Amino acid sequence: MSNPNNLKYAASHEWVKAEADGTVSVGISNHAQELLGDMVFVECPTVGRKLKAGEECAVVESVKAASDVYAPISGTVVAINPALDKTPEAINTDPYGAWMFKLKPDNAADINGLMDATAYQAHVDSEAH
Repeated sequence: MSNPNNLKYAASHEWVKAEADGTVSVGISNHAQELLGDMVFVECPTVGRKLKAGEECAVVESVKAASDVYAPISGTVVAINPALDKTPEAINTDPYGAWMFKLKPDNAADINGLMDATAYQAHVDSEAH
């Protein structure tokens, strides 16, 4: 599965999608879910929480391991994906559709500091060596 070109990516394997209403959706990349394996639990941040870029804010748990999810940019959590409570495996079947939480960015331009799909793939490839 290739990384969608309409998303931005953090080195810590989160993806970010700019939404029409000025918020951003955040999830974990296909690469991250492949490394983790079958998801069994997702803990999202609470709505209203202020996050700083790089801050641990959520946890994904798989049959193999638990892993922290980091805020790719600074902002305030405005929504979480309630479907992941019942179907955490949606991250495995549709990693770029199964968003975890939405942020109202402190500075919308911060998204431009994240990697595009090509740069992110190069980052993933460099980690493999």
